[in-house]
Amino acid sequence: MLEYLESLRLVDHHCHGVLGKDLGRTAFEETLTEAETAGPPGVSMFDTQVGFALRRWCPPILDLDAHAEPDEYLARRAELGAAEVNRRFLAAAGLDALCVDTGYSPEVILDPPGLGQLAGAEAHQIVRLESVAERAAADGVQAGRFAGEVRSRLQAADAVGAKSIAAYRAGLELSGVRPSEAEVAGAAGRLMLAAESSGAPPRVCDEVLHRFLVWCAVDAGLPVQFHVGYGDADADLRRGDPLLLIELLRAMDPVPAMLLHNYPFHRHAGYLAQVLPNVYVDAGLATHNLGHRSPALIAELLELAPFGKVLYSSDAFGLAELYHLGALLFRRGLAGFLAGGVEDGAWTARDAERVAGLVAYGNARRVYGLG
Repeated sequence: MLEYLESLRLVDHHCHGVLGKDLGRTAFEETLTEAETAGPPGVSMFDTQVGFALRRWCPPILDLDAHAEPDEYLARRAELGAAEVNRRFLAAAGLDALCVDTGYSPEVILDPPGLGQLAGAEAHQIVRLESVAERAAADGVQAGRFAGEVRSRLQAADAVGAKSIAAYRAGLELSGVRPSEAEVAGAAGRLMLAAESSGAPPRVCDEVLHRFLVWCAVDAGLPVQFHVGYGDADADLRRGDPLLLIELLRAMDPVPAMLLHNYPFHRHAGYLAQVLPNVYVDAGLATHNLGHRSPALIAELLELAPFGKVLYSSDAFGLAELYHLGALLFRRGLAGFLAGGVEDGAWTARDAERVAGLVAYGNARRVYGLG
């Protein structure tokens, strides 16, 4: 089963750019955590599930033995240079297509065409809804014209899907009711006033605006990705449970809602994928962060979620290693799950191969219209 999955090229339906520069040890370790820093003195991100997974599976791509020591690994990485390291790991991931979230770029990272070229894969854009609104506000669009301008910009975006980061800003308990034009204008006015008063760039954090943006994507016919659960320290995990979204998810039907990452709420997400026709799920960045434990995560996600509604994503950002790790651990976890079912007589080998194709690429190509 693993050999079969390794023969399939994946569609990574949610990922980001990678850094095109060499990294020292501190900067490298900071990209292995959702925290702002790698940790206090004496704490290393190499001493984590993702750190040990990286040392197990990544050194051979750089011509080192598995389990190479961190300093040896980083020295080899520096010797090869960022461009060669990125090329090797993106090629090793075995990707057929990438759907790249371009809304987060704190520093220069490879864009979708650059990623696609290195991976030998199609590259598509996922437009981040809050970024569209924040750019419109920064451009001085009047509050009364804000809704129309955002709709126009979203319609003009060359994207196969949209993404909401409401979980980071207002939480996921979003009403299913469309906000009125007056409500949107009022919220836009508050957004611009707050930016003017603080001198900071506009930052969408109003439930009305998050909900408005989702409806803009729905009206544009774009699948809507939602960050769910596990994320960096800005996320309030108490408000990141996908069950809080159920009213909006129902109202969005039949436009697809793509629940990303989901850990530790992945069983909740699987339930929603079973009971709501427009909900799809993945395990995202939790796969490589759980490392050796990722097969348990994948099995738990698949307890209730229909196999035709589960997708692969890496949520790789910064390090090209995360593209390779995400793909490798996903393949191994799914292969173990499917092979176990064959051994137990739960399904046939032919069934297992068909399901592998659905989850690896088929579901994503269908939902995003990738052909």
